[in-house]
Amino acid sequence: MPLLIFGLFLAVPLIEVVLFIQVGDAIGALWTVLACVATAVAGAFLVRRQGLATMASARQAMDQGRLPAVEAFDGICLVLAGALLLVPGFFTDAIGFLLLLPPFRHALRAWLATRVSMADVHVRRGPGGQVVEGEWEVVRDPAEPPRDPRLDPPRR
Repeated sequence: MPLLIFGLFLAVPLIEVVLFIQVGDAIGALWTVLACVATAVAGAFLVRRQGLATMASARQAMDQGRLPAVEAFDGICLVLAGALLLVPGFFTDAIGFLLLLPPFRHALRAWLATRVSMADVHVRRGPGGQVVEGEWEVVRDPAEPPRDPRLDPPRR
């Protein structure tokens, strides 16, 4: 993992420099700088607009008693998109604008869901409305085949 992060810190600026040179050669230095400023301004506007919509959706989910997990993921993507759009460069802008697209975020969420395992915990109040503390442990029957969480719904 540290090698991957080091590679990204090395590769992304190099990609940005190459793109700046190519775009500057094609349209000129002034237009290249104006394009970077324009993407930052447009990105800030879009992030603000989608962020407000995501916050309203999260509030609605909580009002309905649902956990706003999808909205939280979208919010994280929007914060990352905003940061990437404010960094000067065409490569980071492209990734930032991709994160602003709801279908891309949905695909990214679905891809991550196949790589992350989740546990579902339900808490009930005990007699008299007090929370009863306890410990739990997952015990699997050796004869039971392992479940695929993508195919089998969680057991209750």
